[in-house]
Amino acid sequence: MILNGSQILAEVLVEQGVDTLFGYPGGSILNICDALYDYRDKIKQYVTAHEQGASHAADGYARATGKTGVVLATSGPGATNLVTGIATAYMDSVPMVAITGNVGTDLIGRDSFQEVYIAGITMPVTKHNFVVRKVEDLADTLRAAFRIANTGRKGPVLVDIPKDVTAAKCEFEHKEPENPVYETVIDDETLKTVADVINKAERPVIYFGGGVVSAKGCVELRELMAKAEIPATHTLMAAGIVGYGEPLNLGLLGMHGNVTSNKAVDNADVVLAVGTRFSDRVALNPDAFAKKATIIQIDIDPSEVNKNVPVDYNLIGDVKDVLDALLPLVNEAKHPEWIAQIEEWKKTNYIPQDDASVLKPHQVIGAVCDEVGEDAIFVTDVGQHQLWAAQYCRHLHSRHFLTSGGLGTMGYGYGAALGAKVAFPEKKVVHITGDGSFHMNMNEACTAVSYNLPVITVIMNNSVLGMVRQWQTVFYNRRYSGSEPERVTDYAKVAEGFGLKGFRCTNLEQFKTAMAEAVKLNCPVWIDCVIDREEKVLPMIPAGATIDKMMLD
Repeated sequence: MILNGSQILAEVLVEQGVDTLFGYPGGSILNICDALYDYRDKIKQYVTAHEQGASHAADGYARATGKTGVVLATSGPGATNLVTGIATAYMDSVPMVAITGNVGTDLIGRDSFQEVYIAGITMPVTKHNFVVRKVEDLADTLRAAFRIANTGRKGPVLVDIPKDVTAAKCEFEHKEPENPVYETVIDDETLKTVADVINKAERPVIYFGGGVVSAKGCVELRELMAKAEIPATHTLMAAGIVGYGEPLNLGLLGMHGNVTSNKAVDNADVVLAVGTRFSDRVALNPDAFAKKATIIQIDIDPSEVNKNVPVDYNLIGDVKDVLDALLPLVNEAKHPEWIAQIEEWKKTNYIPQDDASVLKPHQVIGAVCDEVGEDAIFVTDVGQHQLWAAQYCRHLHSRHFLTSGGLGTMGYGYGAALGAKVAFPEKKVVHITGDGSFHMNMNEACTAVSYNLPVITVIMNNSVLGMVRQWQTVFYNRRYSGSEPERVTDYAKVAEGFGLKGFRCTNLEQFKTAMAEAVKLNCPVWIDCVIDREEKVLPMIPAGATIDKMMLD
């Protein structure tokens, strides 16, 4: 059948199983918007307040579901407003297809109105990007974008479409969506050697990251832990793979990880790194990381091997496939002395002090967990609140803790929370943020109201840029340059102006009351939590330091 480029785009989206689209209209994509009008029964469009919010919403949707998120923006500033969201997805290996319009092909290179070379701008932060010059290439290009985004090491792909291509016509033929399978080829000798190393270990530790979630390898990881009695520690991206409170769960590792997890890695004789990349927030001093251990790395991306920390053995491939192959070769085992030592270390973990007369971050998060139950999805921005959430949320499921781990994007949270709520309208979605981050994305309240997305936003409000100020307190002799903006935003009044419900709390009882009401309301809610600016994220290991420099006060 003969279709124009915009109709072809819509047909391919349906063909790829896309029923949800985030974005913002504009001149260069008017033909696309017009075509999507005829597909409104198949593709639901969510128009956000800002293109960056749309990109984060597509990201949150993808993280929560495992599907490829889709975002649409016009040329020029519309396209450049996606860049931070694309980079956020790239750093955390999130599958996304970003579709941008551009000026007509005859206007490209002439500094035309709202022209920008978005493919060049995004090249460093995409798995791949395309510029479509002929309508005949459009369908297969879009199909390739979806295939690339969600295979191998996942990530964002950009497709830039000039306006005349969206209007041009050609023959279109439907194709069944591909279901490409990543083939893991494992060297049998290396696999046997790795299994032998694990079987001989006396003090083994598994250190796992977000790649386990991407590969859907959570069950296999837990089976390995149980079979060989191997305690495990996780990165920020992997919260929930092993349930909160499980005996073999050591908790968060690294700069703000707990004493037990850091000591276990420092004293292990074997460290099995699974779906993780030894980031500088975990391996703060790469030369000293797990120096007593034989290090084994399992990762789908060979470029990550020996990039940050030298390893002794590596197995390249899909985490699920590699663990499936490894499990039969690993013996059932017990490590009573090692487990006993870990239990002793757990007694030295940092425990914050309770005080119900004020709002303490750990108590706020505990009260949230009590109210929303174990199936809630938590989404954070970036800063102190992010680490408090990582430390104190009672994580029980993978894909239920969404955060910007690699890029550390302030302003990520609200858009991502809306994307998660769109994906799972029946689940409670709690957006935990700080007043600094929230000022970057609070405009998305209008999106939450327009589409009745009842996300609960908990604002850790200390009137400062908390994490920056914490570093200035510890390392810069309390020279608070730029970290004390002293904003006096009345969030309850602003919430009312947006058309949602707002609360302000200064003690724990007020917060519990507000939270109990929030979960009953079928509307977006903001809860302003006034906390002391001297609250710190602890423990803390200074950047580049080792565990002996860990600060507990």
